Amino acid sequence: MRYLKYSVLVLALSAAPAAFAAGTLPAIPLESTTVTMYYKQTVYDLADKKLGDIDDVLIDRSGKITGFIVGVGGFVGVGEKDVAVPFSAISVTTKDGKHYLSMTESKESLTSAVGYKYDRNLMTWVTAK
Repeated sequence: MRYLKYSVLVLALSAAPAAFAAGTLPAIPLESTTVTMYYKQTVYDLADKKLGDIDDVLIDRSGKITGFIVGVGGFVGVGEKDVAVPFSAISVTTKDGKHYLSMTESKESLTSAVGYKYDRNLMTWVTAK
């Protein structure tokens, strides 16, 4: 009986590193990018004029980025309106060795879009009233 207890203990301890390793990646997937590529970054129109800043990244339950909350209008955050745009609306381009974000929307179309506010109790964005 004593031998059986020790055998089970040794087997459990030897399996533990494998169980922890199963939740990690052996390498970063090649097609990956970081959320910091988008989060808190400025978005420009095609004429390189600032449209706003990405205030949040929307992710579905499978982990796929579905859209962004972009703060538009206002001055230094005062009077700013948060709007939702799809992931496909934002393009990452490189200029002078630096990444920047752009989209084809105009500032007017973004400021006239439906506004959202973050509900801390629900932990989600809801339509602003």
